[in-house]
Amino acid sequence: MKINQVEELTGIPKKNIRFYEDQKLVSPQRNLSNGYREYSMDDVALLNRIKLFRKLGIPIESIRKMETGEAQLDDCLYHQVHELKNSRQNIDQILSVCQEILSGQVCFDNIETEYYLDEIEKLEKGGTQFMNAGQEKRRQSVAAPIFFTGLIVLLMAALTTLIWYLNSIDPAPFGVVAIFTLIALAVCVGVIYACLERIKEIKGGELDEARHY
Repeated sequence: MKINQVEELTGIPKKNIRFYEDQKLVSPQRNLSNGYREYSMDDVALLNRIKLFRKLGIPIESIRKMETGEAQLDDCLYHQVHELKNSRQNIDQILSVCQEILSGQVCFDNIETEYYLDEIEKLEKGGTQFMNAGQEKRRQSVAAPIFFTGLIVLLMAALTTLIWYLNSIDPAPFGVVAIFTLIALAVCVGVIYACLERIKEIKGGELDEARHY
């Protein structure tokens, strides 16, 4: 069956199905005559299991390990229960601070900011994670593609500079130099475009959607 049919059967958007394929969680067969993906009912059942585990908040890496037999379902669920209990404690602490501020009947201009920031700092030292934790993870996710893109662009720039330098010492046909320069430029444009697309996915695309499926 085609991906549109799988989307209807599972309720999982096509973008997320492809995301799970990229993550090697599901591997549909290819039609040898046209190269299109051909999904089976086993693929549908697997995607529904993935959907269930993602709705329970189980990480993709844990699902992959269960699928390959590296981890057992019980172990992953026990770990998830532990994580959820920690999250609940974090929420209870944040809720407590919010309720304390509400009970003080203060307004935006006269809230005791330093007092509550001190309280939050104490809670953070005790292990409570406030709302900036997710933002930090997202910044770390964005940093990797930016770093590698910058590295590739620098390498291409160095290569182009070397080519023109060597050409100034021992001139080669202009067409050859131009072709190598254009190739380096095309690589730079390609990796920059891919980096921007990846950042968009991290900030609000594929990754965020996949957390819900």
